[in-house]
Amino acid sequence: MGTDTVRAQAGDEAAERRREQRGWYFYDWACSVYSTSVLTVFLGPYLTSVAKSAADADGYVHPLGVPVRAGSFFAYCVSASVVVAIAVMPLAGAAADRTGRKKPLLALCAYLGASATTGLFFLDGDRYLLGGLLLIVANASVAVSMVVYNSYLPLIAPPEERDAVSSRGWAFGYAAGSLVLLANLVLFTAHDSFGVSESTAVRICLASAGLWWGAFTLIPLRRLRDRRTTSPGAAVHGWRQLAATVRDMRRTPLTLAFLLAYLIYNDGIQTVISQASVYGSQELGLGQSTLITAVLLVQVLAVGGALGMGRLARTYGAKRTVLGSLVAWTATLAAGYFLPAGAPGGFFALAACIGLVLGGSQALSRSLFSHLVPPGKEAEYFSAYEMSDRGMSWLGPLLFGITYQLTGSYRDAIISLVAFFVLGFALLARVPVREAVRDAGNPVPERI
Repeated sequence: MGTDTVRAQAGDEAAERRREQRGWYFYDWACSVYSTSVLTVFLGPYLTSVAKSAADADGYVHPLGVPVRAGSFFAYCVSASVVVAIAVMPLAGAAADRTGRKKPLLALCAYLGASATTGLFFLDGDRYLLGGLLLIVANASVAVSMVVYNSYLPLIAPPEERDAVSSRGWAFGYAAGSLVLLANLVLFTAHDSFGVSESTAVRICLASAGLWWGAFTLIPLRRLRDRRTTSPGAAVHGWRQLAATVRDMRRTPLTLAFLLAYLIYNDGIQTVISQASVYGSQELGLGQSTLITAVLLVQVLAVGGALGMGRLARTYGAKRTVLGSLVAWTATLAAGYFLPAGAPGGFFALAACIGLVLGGSQALSRSLFSHLVPPGKEAEYFSAYEMSDRGMSWLGPLLFGITYQLTGSYRDAIISLVAFFVLGFALLARVPVREAVRDAGNPVPERI
């Protein structure tokens, strides 16, 4: 084969790889709107109000005959969705790796979640059970879809490109979240001008996220390719495969060590995201419009933060950049502890700091883990990765709640989360990532 032919073939492969990468980014663009507009901003307060309208005189609803305080219903549904996702993730990971048919699985999860989210338009009156069921389906679907989605990263990006590709994916997601949240806020705040009630405006915002999710999922489904495999087996062996994956990780203990570090510091990240609005409203006395604007600020700055930290990783390596982000998280929490009440400017500054490190720390963690996955086991290992994220996300809120219960201070509760970042930093710093990449059987990038 001549040199020109080899070069042409390499050029064609690079062009096809870039096409897949651009398609891959669009699943972040598609599904991140659900996480931002639905889960973070609108659904919690709205579903709680629906549950309260269905509650008895003592403030309880009775799903399946179990008395539940209406104000807790949303939180319990989120917890239930985590349990469902944990049960399904190993099945999805095993099926994706054993059959090589990742696209049908991604489509199934995406459109199940998008349909459930769109169905939230019918959440009104006292239909709290409908809202709870749709929330469980949508939240579990997005979690499982991310297992399949993340498992594409080692297949579409060579080692030297993964930090940048992963960071761009996160940036696409935050950009979409910002764009749709801005449109939602215009509709919500000016609903009278559009001739709809506040309740209808919220339901339109919820349903539009599902339509967006479903429409833009078509792009990755058109551009990503399935890699056929001759591996035997079927999805029914998912839990057996998960056990085998954990045993396999014992042969690559450095991969397991990284996963433990990620589990701890990411739990801190997720808890800050979920509890920041509680801290702002209850401790700082800030209004709902201020809190929603802060969420929008986080989304906008997270785009630049993800891309900027991706560039830093090319110079300093992903591990050092993630360690630096954990220092920034710790400093942000310390600053938050001293924020004066009734001062939205300080809260916006805190939101800006979170936005600048949020996307990059998550994107680089994903790309760093992708180097530690043995070839051919991408979906299985990313199933464990996603489970460490979703499955242990109750530890941070538990510490936050216990600290508040014991001290009566949200300031003490927010500063208690520093423990996750300090311990995560210490564990990650001890992982020799170059050796971990070699142990996994992958080429070691020049910078990592």
